[in-house]
Formats: sequence, C-alpha cells, structure tokens
Amino acid sequence: MPIFLIVEGKNDRSRLRRLLTSDITILCTFGTLNSTKLESLYKQVKNQEVYLFMDNDSSGKKIRGALRDVFPDAEQIYTRRGYAGVEGTPDEYLIAQLEKAGLEEFIIYPPPDSF
Repeated sequence: MPIFLIVEGKNDRSRLRRLLTSDITILCTFGTLNSTKLESLYKQVKNQEVYLFMDNDSSGKKIRGALRDVFPDAEQIYTRRGYAGVEGTPDEYLIAQLEKAGLEEFIIYPPPDSF
C-alpha cells in the first residue's frame, strides 16, 4: 500500500528524502494552497496512507489546517518550535518524529558517528 508524506517545500522534501526510502512518496505544497493544489494532492493520494509534516509556524499551521480538512485521517508529524522548519530540524529529531509516527521500516539511518 503506497504511503505519502506531504511537506511544504522542496527543501523539506530533499531533507526528508535523505532519511526515507523511496517506498514513501513525498509531495510538496510549495508553501501555498488553493483549491487546484488541494484537488491535485487529493487525486495523487486518494485513500492511501498519508502523513502531514509541516513547519511549526503560522504558515505551516495554516497549511496543516487546510490539508487536515482534505485528509482527515492523516497522521500528523510535528517539528519542534524554534527549529527553522522541517529543513532546519536536526536529523536525530526528524528520525525520532518519523519513528513516533511508525515509519521505522522506511528510515535510512545515518551511521552512528554522523550525529
């Protein structure tokens, strides 16, 4: 069953792509949402498993709210307030959040000395 992860931007996507296997499709909102973009995301995901991983700022919260309406069953993943968004979150914290969401089998763990 396909798994989708929706993030805000391409930098978030590239940051998470290094940590996740290609089994997970990472889609971007590109920081904006309108009805066309929401419809496009819905058509790609449909009723598949979806995770939302937005920045912990006002823009991220607004995007998360709109996506929650479209994907009410989506799993929510959060970054810590104070980090510069998903792209500025340390790998160890991203990994911890992905594990918390139950995605361990898809994580590409960096060598222990890289932390």
